[in-house]
Amino acid sequence: MSALVDPTSLREELADHSRPGPLVLDVQFTLSGDGPDLYAAGHLPGAPFVDLDAVLAGEPGAGGRHPLPEPGVLQSGLRAAGVHNDSRVVVYDQATSLAAARAWWVLRWAGLTDVRVLDGGLAGWQAAGGAVSTEPTSPTAGSVTVRPGSVPVLEAQDVATLTRAGVLVDARTPERYRGESEPIDPVAGHVPGAVNIPMGELTTGEGRLRSPEELRERFAAEDIDASTVVGSYCGSGVTAAHTALTLHEIGIEAAVYVGSWSHWVTDPGRPVATGD
Repeated sequence: MSALVDPTSLREELADHSRPGPLVLDVQFTLSGDGPDLYAAGHLPGAPFVDLDAVLAGEPGAGGRHPLPEPGVLQSGLRAAGVHNDSRVVVYDQATSLAAARAWWVLRWAGLTDVRVLDGGLAGWQAAGGAVSTEPTSPTAGSVTVRPGSVPVLEAQDVATLTRAGVLVDARTPERYRGESEPIDPVAGHVPGAVNIPMGELTTGEGRLRSPEELRERFAAEDIDASTVVGSYCGSGVTAAHTALTLHEIGIEAAVYVGSWSHWVTDPGRPVATGD
């Protein structure tokens, strides 16, 4: 089943008063921490903001730049946004679903079973004629109980095994994968044996996911199909979730290495490869 919802379909769901509509969460995000400002500048009417750095990730440190959140912190943040165990949730960001994919993955990890991503994000919503608000939202508190570990997680010790038994996808830009450029982390390169499928190759110019046919063809070029054991990583575990979402759309479930490169390089004993 697709985890995506297009703007027109979401508008119809929200307008259908015959049943409770989905809970829409705004997870706009940048590495500079501009999410709250982006939310204040415009968001879907009634959508509360969920901060990726403060709620959907733990403190940066030995676990990487965006490790898994502490379950109690995540639970408090989701309850503040009005999430219940049986909530039907839709998450969105500015356009590319980068942060929304992280939210989709973390909420599923926490045990929620009905989580979708607004394909094209806020930009797609506006392009389809959807209304935008600058009013703050004060949702009624939810009662969700976080059940961590509800989807598989890759740890560093699992990575070498996976590269032998399946395919590990590096979602970063080719320059970072090859070790030619590393603007954030202290070591350049990639996990030996990983293949590079940059996120930018999986989306359209408008930030929406490419068609299933195009996605299958791109992953098949790296010998990835429904029978393949797949893992994904990136710089800090955000883009890796986008790769997992993309694979989910073509019927392939990937385990995410949440610490990703920012965690891998904390141990100088772990091998590093450069080039293609």
